[in-house]
Amino acid sequence: MKKKQVKFLKELLETPSPTGFEEPVAELVRERLGEVADEVATDTMGSVAATLAGRVEGAPSLMLAAHMDEIGLMVTYISDEGFLSVASLGGVDAAILPGMRVDVHTSRGVLRGIVGRKPIHLIEPDERKSVTPLSGLVIDLGLPAKRVKKMVSVGDPITFGVGFERFGADMAVSKCFDDKVGVFIACRVMEKLAEAGGAPGAFTAVATTQEEIGTRGAMTSAHAVNPDVALAFDVTHATDYPGIDKSKYGKIVCGGGPVIARGPNINPRVFERLVAAAKAEGIPYQLEAEPSVTGTDARAIQVTRSGIPTGLISVPLRYMHTPTEVICLADVEATIRLITRFALDLTPEASFVPGMPDAEPAEVDGADAEAN
Repeated sequence: MKKKQVKFLKELLETPSPTGFEEPVAELVRERLGEVADEVATDTMGSVAATLAGRVEGAPSLMLAAHMDEIGLMVTYISDEGFLSVASLGGVDAAILPGMRVDVHTSRGVLRGIVGRKPIHLIEPDERKSVTPLSGLVIDLGLPAKRVKKMVSVGDPITFGVGFERFGADMAVSKCFDDKVGVFIACRVMEKLAEAGGAPGAFTAVATTQEEIGTRGAMTSAHAVNPDVALAFDVTHATDYPGIDKSKYGKIVCGGGPVIARGPNINPRVFERLVAAAKAEGIPYQLEAEPSVTGTDARAIQVTRSGIPTGLISVPLRYMHTPTEVICLADVEATIRLITRFALDLTPEASFVPGMPDAEPAEVDGADAEAN
């Protein structure tokens, strides 16, 4: 991955956007895609939709959705001593929090905090066997109580206080690859399509909000955009490290290429086209069984309006919903190529009705054939 693209990915990851507070990243998306899109709009949910006009009449429109919210915490109480009690924004594992550095986002600026817990010396032996719940943790800002109460308000969001770093062989670690890597991919796909003169049909990249608490931004965005076909992008669980039961969760490997989901939440014709695009581009890919609804934007998009044919594509990610999520950057680059090819192959003849083949191309007379 080129340095300027890594720089943009790092900027997305290190710009705070906890669920319900996505505005800073939304601004980055507007700035980036405003240079290539024909139209950029932000809805009242905060989701950003950028559209590139199509170049072939009758070609299906495509929406690519990736959520820009990250998990975090929210201030629920400020004690007389100036310590913060918190609740989770999205699926936060209390077991990972003790000792973590966090950023508290207030109207007066960002404050560095520490997640405090009694040291092991003061924990009773029986207590050591269980995870300290969120209610047993506090945020220590290292400030006098009077100053804390002046600067912090109930409802202020909190994010993990870590950033992006490359390590190992083409690997990267950061908080919130879930799913800001998807926002990065959506931006890059639009840029690639713009360089190619556009896709056959209109292409809309949507950075959705509030996925972590119920795919809410995807619901409203899919209804507003109303595409002919859609792709949701998210991360999925890599199973290539110790302790993961592959017989239960499948074999998903970092560096093995993009992951294409298959199951009831996935339109079978979209799935087939994703596989065909991967083969046409010579891209290694992996399959993931999703026997029910997925925990992604795909589940909301599929049942919007009268139903939108939807696919789901992911990159493998280790240690999901921790401050040290790990991906392989080569998987990111391969996914951009795959989605770009999928978009370029959407001709007017494409059909997404299960069990029905693509329509035959309309016949053209000799004059039209020569003109083409």
